[in-house]
Amino acid sequence: MAYSSRSPRRGALLAGAVAVLSLLTACGSQDGSSAPQKVSGTAGPATEAGDSPASTVSSPAASTPGGAASSSAPKTGTTSGGTSTGSGTSTGGKTGATSTRCHTSELRAAVGRNNPGAGQENFPIVLTNRSARTCTLRGYPGAAFVNASGTQLGPDPRRSTGSPATVTLRPGQSAWAGLTFSNPEISEAKTARPAGLLITPPDERDHLKVAWPAGEVPVGGNSSSVFLTVFSPGTGA
Repeated sequence: MAYSSRSPRRGALLAGAVAVLSLLTACGSQDGSSAPQKVSGTAGPATEAGDSPASTVSSPAASTPGGAASSSAPKTGTTSGGTSTGSGTSTGGKTGATSTRCHTSELRAAVGRNNPGAGQENFPIVLTNRSARTCTLRGYPGAAFVNASGTQLGPDPRRSTGSPATVTLRPGQSAWAGLTFSNPEISEAKTARPAGLLITPPDERDHLKVAWPAGEVPVGGNSSSVFLTVFSPGTGA
């Protein structure tokens, strides 16, 4: 009788324990399955974008095309010690790099009075600064005698030996270079009477035309060369 009375009680206790264990197992199964689903749902987009928490922080370089290169763009509008101009040159600290050469358009040309000597004819070619700025001349002019139709007479003049020096011309100031040739009556060179003289300033391409006032010049034959000297300050008078 004692054995039969304990058996139903143990059976009831065992059944209750199994029920509680089943309930706990079910709850644990639900919590464990929800965690992987939650992680996979948030990790997927980050992996596709290739971002990490550090790389998602925005900065001017990262948000601008070109990155760091674009951050230096504001500096291209200025130069050290000066300001940039629309033409690509600069003023202020870069002024010294700007050429001060006199350009053809800034000059006025003339042929001075003959100063003959020892069978030579000597004419000063005078260039005057007619601009509002100070400019410079250095070296030899170009020159060519031409007839009324503009055709050159004789060969190009030759350069006399000389040491070029920079001549600074303020507005209204002049520089001169010598044009020299042997007197054709003495040299018996072939001659022509020019209508004008084309004068090209040093390092320029455009020329200035002036009337030639002195009659016949040598254009061929013996001692027909015409010589030019370097520029010097003044008018050569």
